[in-house]
Amino acid sequence: MFRSFFPQPKVFFTSALIWALICGASWHWGGAALGSMIGLGPTAGAADIPDVSYFWTHDSLWFYLYYIICSAIFYGFWRWYDPHPWLRWSLAGTLFIIFVTQFSVDVSVALNNWRGLFYDLLQKALTGETKGTVPASDLYQGITNFVVIAFVFIAVSVVNSFIVSHWIFRWRTAMNDFYTQYWQKLRLVEGSSQRVQEDTMRFADTMEGLFISAISAVLTLVAFLPILYTLSSHITELPFVGKIPAPLVVASVFWALFGTILLMLAGIKLPGLNFKNQRVEAAYRKELVYGEDHADRAQPATLKGLFAAVKKNYYTMYFHYAYFNVARYFYGQADVVFSLMLLVPTIAAGAITFGLYQQIRSAFSQVSDSLQYLANAWSTIVELLSIHKRLRAFESVIDNEPLSPIDQKWLEEQGTAAS
Repeated sequence: MFRSFFPQPKVFFTSALIWALICGASWHWGGAALGSMIGLGPTAGAADIPDVSYFWTHDSLWFYLYYIICSAIFYGFWRWYDPHPWLRWSLAGTLFIIFVTQFSVDVSVALNNWRGLFYDLLQKALTGETKGTVPASDLYQGITNFVVIAFVFIAVSVVNSFIVSHWIFRWRTAMNDFYTQYWQKLRLVEGSSQRVQEDTMRFADTMEGLFISAISAVLTLVAFLPILYTLSSHITELPFVGKIPAPLVVASVFWALFGTILLMLAGIKLPGLNFKNQRVEAAYRKELVYGEDHADRAQPATLKGLFAAVKKNYYTMYFHYAYFNVARYFYGQADVVFSLMLLVPTIAAGAITFGLYQQIRSAFSQVSDSLQYLANAWSTIVELLSIHKRLRAFESVIDNEPLSPIDQKWLEEQGTAAS
């Protein structure tokens, strides 16, 4: 799955993580200030600009250039060290996707800044002694700023979606080329045609959603955790807890951990059941295909037995998904009101403005959703794990490794049936 698209996957991903940590640490420990040497020094008040100019401040331009330099160094090293045939897409494509995803996060930060200022402007126009004193032109300008930022977001999202779709299909192509090289060995494995055609397609499609959401979650945390920490200074106390340091950050981490652990425990049996479901479906479908060309195959008794295995597995899955969905829906509905409950003592004390309220809700939602990545993606992760098991068992034949227990059992059943 990975060696077909990435050079030396274990070494590659380890080096990528180390390089990312080095570049990130260098940025926060002095790299951000180096832009002053080329005329891209910090822009005063840039973080508060709620319009499209946020994206070409000196700070932003220097970050883009810094990212390009770090990416070029890493790409150049791997082009020299191991010129993998798919390196242009697997590495350069990944770096571009990460950059566009980071830009999307910057758009979210700009919109968060816009909410704080614009809703404070609305409050000023609608309440108190300043009621009716805000010029209509200021409101129109605020709305225009939002529209322009929204258009930037749309453009970036379209570009990102287009590149990611091509990147994923290149990965599927690499897997397809890799497996078909060994077809004479792989064709003897149960469901081999399905694994090459369908499982590679499903693996690529599933990885698309998980990869982008994972990168987005990490980058969103990096961008919004400092914002949430700063906004925590406006919180007087938390319900049932009282005053604690960085209350919004602590609450978001606690809530995300609770949801992740809850859903992982509730869905712990689902990967194995999904894997088994693919196997019994493949066995049933294969017998039907044989029956198209051979009159002695796909007899009613045989089909009845194979379909009974399908039915049994589905009923078992329905049972386990039932209590998993109870946990998932409970957590999803509770999540809607959790952040609002946190703000009740602060709102009751009149300690924040309407703009701050909107800004806090937005920032908390961004951080909470990022920390809840595993919880939100658990159903998709379950599906990916089952596909991974099938393809990993497939690859064990190429490497002359023992088959997985479930595939060994299938071969024994086939031998018993043949005798």
